Amino acid sequence: MLRIVALLACSAAASGLPAQPLKMVFVDTEGGQATLILTPRGESLLVDAGFPGNNGRDSDRIVAAARKLGLQRIDWLLVTHYHLDHVGGVPELAAKFPIGTFIDHGDNTETSPQARALEEAYRKVLATGARRMTVKPGDVLPLKDVRIEIVAARGERIAKAIRGGGQKNPLCATAERKADDPTENARSIGFILTFGRFRFADLADLTWNKELELACPEHLIGPVDLYLTTHHGLDQSGCPQIVHGMRPRVAIMNNGARKGGSPSAWRIVSSSPGLEDLWQLHYSLAGGKEANVAEERIANLEPDCQGFGIEVEAARDRVIVVRNQRNNYSKTYRP
Repeated sequence: MLRIVALLACSAAASGLPAQPLKMVFVDTEGGQATLILTPRGESLLVDAGFPGNNGRDSDRIVAAARKLGLQRIDWLLVTHYHLDHVGGVPELAAKFPIGTFIDHGDNTETSPQARALEEAYRKVLATGARRMTVKPGDVLPLKDVRIEIVAARGERIAKAIRGGGQKNPLCATAERKADDPTENARSIGFILTFGRFRFADLADLTWNKELELACPEHLIGPVDLYLTTHHGLDQSGCPQIVHGMRPRVAIMNNGARKGGSPSAWRIVSSSPGLEDLWQLHYSLAGGKEANVAEERIANLEPDCQGFGIEVEAARDRVIVVRNQRNNYSKTYRP
């Protein structure tokens, strides 16, 4: 049987059939977060579910993206942390579309009424019998085709570098800390996805000092091909030590028109060594003419959310294709 499988694989390769890519959709949640990932074998991972309310806007967009990819359910939903723009849309989404397993860092650590209301809504979803997985730094998610390593969770980080990391970081000599963040942002789940030789970094809303812990004195992550800007491109995050140490070839900013896209954070990403292009989900009103990319690489140009996302296909050999849903403009990046 193994010989037959090997022969079939060789036959497919000899026929010139292209290998199936990894597919990603950065869904527009107007400054929230929702990234849908589909592996070549059809396994799906959704990272966060955007905001609640707005007549089900964000959950509807996630469902539309899932159906466009041919999905009948979402296998894994990773909740990076308990903030409104990340976990708020979970109950509405769960009511509309089947979800296999929920992944989180444990219970909520904040005590405000809004935070507790969010946690209670999430608990009601889990109480329906949904499976739950709690992760910590160093864990690897049980997906096929891809390796997803948790590098930060619940305020902790990995104890040693992952494969590809471990380089001394010369930028640490000029590193400056900011005030510690006591909120759930600093407890975000951050992960690195590896598909063949392609690497993608999503550090959710980790704040400045937590990023420094991953970047200094050694960069524990190392170079990546695609980077989702941390914390929507707010200047509370995205220190040059972490960003420039990853040396992304392509970056995507999941900002809103009035949220994220801070000029100082934008400049750190856009000046990263080796960066070919930055893409944005929205034109940043704060950025103006000086701190926004070319319109062809912005999914939503108007201050009011139009709902256009950004699509990515990544191959094992690090070829990346990025497409703007608004204008169908696409660009291919080769290593």
